[in-house]
Amino acid sequence: MLAAIAGAHGLNGEVRLKLFTDDLSAYPTLNGGALTLVSVRPATNGVIGKFREIGNRNKAEAMRGTELWIGRDQLPPLGEGEYYHADLLGLPAVSSAGEALGNVVAIDDFGAGDVIEIERPDGKRFMVPMQPHAVPEWDGERLVVDALFAAD
Repeated sequence: MLAAIAGAHGLNGEVRLKLFTDDLSAYPTLNGGALTLVSVRPATNGVIGKFREIGNRNKAEAMRGTELWIGRDQLPPLGEGEYYHADLLGLPAVSSAGEALGNVVAIDDFGAGDVIEIERPDGKRFMVPMQPHAVPEWDGERLVVDALFAAD
């Protein structure tokens, strides 16, 4: 999800947006082609967007709460060591000693970088910094956690 429509702005179909990306204008087509971004501009209380398909205030109000997304094929390519959160969520986690740990259930950022949350089969959860010393490797099949971070 790149943004969400927070409500109407004015009478001509503009909407207030809550952004989860730095540059929404880089994605002119959203929601599988259902919405075409015409403009986006900063405002006092956030960001205002205009979509070709939303022509009046009533339509804008009806769109409140709509999540704005793009398809995986529209995402920019990743650099070395980069990842999309969606790629990590649900991955099985194993320790560097080969112990099955559970699955990645959440990714948080408390200000110092991403922290992954792993739920063990017994329902208990633990957190690990998404740093090379704690998570030395991952791919589309599994995430490896250094055994020191996986101890009970």
